[in-house]
Amino acid sequence: MSRIFEVPPIQVHDLVLDYPMEMSLGIMRPLLGRPPAATKRALDSIGFHIKEGERVGIIGHNGAGKSTLLKVLTGILPSTSGRVDVRGVVAPLFEFATGFEMELTGRENIYIRGLLQGLTLKQIEERIDGIIDFSELGDAINDPVRTYSTGMFVRLAFSTATSIDPDILLIDEAYGAGDQEFANKSAKRMRELMDRGRILVFTSHNMDLIRSLCTRVMWLDHGRIVMDGSVDEVISSYLKANA
Repeated sequence: MSRIFEVPPIQVHDLVLDYPMEMSLGIMRPLLGRPPAATKRALDSIGFHIKEGERVGIIGHNGAGKSTLLKVLTGILPSTSGRVDVRGVVAPLFEFATGFEMELTGRENIYIRGLLQGLTLKQIEERIDGIIDFSELGDAINDPVRTYSTGMFVRLAFSTATSIDPDILLIDEAYGAGDQEFANKSAKRMRELMDRGRILVFTSHNMDLIRSLCTRVMWLDHGRIVMDGSVDEVISSYLKANA
């Protein structure tokens, strides 16, 4: 049964994120008499709400802030200012190699990642056969993860992350790496999650995939929301502007 929220599970107000252009020196900078490091604004005055059951696609050119916004929503990146409230169990599907223990097997990593996602050992045992079957890794599940291709990383990460039945699925387009058959399976599983009232936030350059998965689209440009509305309306405007 879907969890019921009295307020939108995702609320973002006046979000600003500045990246330092130079990471060296750190706290030594003022001691050495150096001026503050220059920053680049990655997200600028972003604000939106996402309600239970919505499937939101985020589009925009490379460097528009799409992946950065996902990282803020999942807590990987802290905002410079503004407020970000995300309520519910979150499954982030991007930067797939992060968190893998490269010398351990795929099977062992399922246990590690399952525990990190809040599952008990008993719950992992109950789900591990299904996770392995969905990943289609076969005997490779017992090989060290360092031997995996990018596509194999994606399969294992996606299969494990979606096994927790999350409230909020945050997906970068990179999830589709690998063969088309697995991409189709992944899209089907996402639809099943959405049918149970879950939230999807999905970044992609593939407009057909956005149309098939999403009920709403946000267009980002240089860290700002240009347009937020119906799928056909926003995609049409985006394509015309970039023709």
